[in-house]
Amino acid sequence: MPLLQLLTNEMADRVLDEAYDLLETVGVDVQDSEAARLLMENGARPHKDRRRISLPESVVRQALATAPHAFDLVAADGSPAVHYGEDRVHFDPGSSAVHVLDGATHEHRNATSQDLVDLVKVAHMLPEFAAQSTAVNCSDVPTDVGDMYRLYLVLLYSPKPIVTGAFGLRTLGLMRDMLIAVGGDTAQARRRAVFDVCPSPPLKWTEFACGNLLFLAREKIPAEIISMPLAGATAPATLAGSVVQHAAETLAGITLHQLAGPGAPIVWGGAPAIFDMRFGTTPMGAIETAMMDAAYTQVGKRLGLPTHTYLGATDAKLIDAQAGLESGMTALVGALAGINMISGAGMLDFLASQSVEKLVLDAEGIAMAQRLLRGISSREATLAKDVFAQLGPDLDFLGLRHTRQNFKLEQHLPSSVIDRASIRSWKEGGRLSALDRAQARARDLIRRYTRLPFAATAEHDLTGIMTAAAKAAGLAQLPAVQ
Repeated sequence: MPLLQLLTNEMADRVLDEAYDLLETVGVDVQDSEAARLLMENGARPHKDRRRISLPESVVRQALATAPHAFDLVAADGSPAVHYGEDRVHFDPGSSAVHVLDGATHEHRNATSQDLVDLVKVAHMLPEFAAQSTAVNCSDVPTDVGDMYRLYLVLLYSPKPIVTGAFGLRTLGLMRDMLIAVGGDTAQARRRAVFDVCPSPPLKWTEFACGNLLFLAREKIPAEIISMPLAGATAPATLAGSVVQHAAETLAGITLHQLAGPGAPIVWGGAPAIFDMRFGTTPMGAIETAMMDAAYTQVGKRLGLPTHTYLGATDAKLIDAQAGLESGMTALVGALAGINMISGAGMLDFLASQSVEKLVLDAEGIAMAQRLLRGISSREATLAKDVFAQLGPDLDFLGLRHTRQNFKLEQHLPSSVIDRASIRSWKEGGRLSALDRAQARARDLIRRYTRLPFAATAEHDLTGIMTAAAKAAGLAQLPAVQ
């Protein structure tokens, strides 16, 4: 059971009741003719304003009845690697940044293919990340194929499952082909990745978003609905009101998805935020943003659905005290809420930028959160009485076999990024900051990375798909990476 619950069960049910009411009385703007027809054929009806579709609660509940309560994403070898369901908690790097924070200049610049490969290598080497993400958009390839190119690089450089998404329906089909090229035309291969799909607030499903849902449902490729209400701008200013809108938008998407492919894996995800009226920004590091995430997760769990969110990011522009404060606090909120996949590690500047150094630092915070989730257990018949019985008159614990046996089981021992030495040792070591240590660790992880064996035929087929699409988009040769 999650340790953090911001809603009572009664309030979570009220959220759902009001969401069902909105779907029927306000309706949903469905901008795809095939999706609208599918809904109408299954009990939806035109709204009185003729621009929207009214979704009766009975139609939504029938769709929810076929949505799986759990599923696994698999690694390259087909083994289950990420379990979506119950209160299992996993982390992956944040997705789709356009910039990177350059570790040498501390300036934000356009991300390149090499930046993505470096991020993938670091995430591969850090066990705190159960999955990879298509972390940045690469500025050195045409935007027409940018989504599939990101997936191409991640598939090449890491065996972990992948959180990703498509920017076009044509490339979505090619991304499906990539998964098949690597894992074969099997149901298992289709579960190597989960694809984010975003409605547009308030209560709008665009032609592209609908097309995404229909395709993924029919292909049985896992989909993650990312509803993004902005409290006070594109959603009610109250946190509870925005959670209701999130529920309505997500329920509409699940209904369409399950009508197209009953039983296809679907995730109750999102990335809502408050809207800062002073600056016109969407702070992902705000505690209220994290509160909305925890609350909507509780609603999704009330329905027995797998969950996802964006937390562990910061609105800071540099890796500083604000970055650590916001990233650590919000990642901890997500972990305590029992969210199945928490995206956002490594991200700065309202999710616009990624950083390998921050990814390394965030992994330390994630490890601490994971230790907290393991809780305090009773390892022996008594909690302390038998230990005291082993002591001599000096009550010296350091020499006990009990201490040697248990301290590694009880304590999370962080990497060298976290400084727990004396101030004398810190001075003798060069007075390094946390950022200095993170840079050194990132360089070391990239240096020690070894690409795992990749079947020659699979790599040939995968590269053939990518090369053909790149040439059609005007790119004669794929960027060189190492």
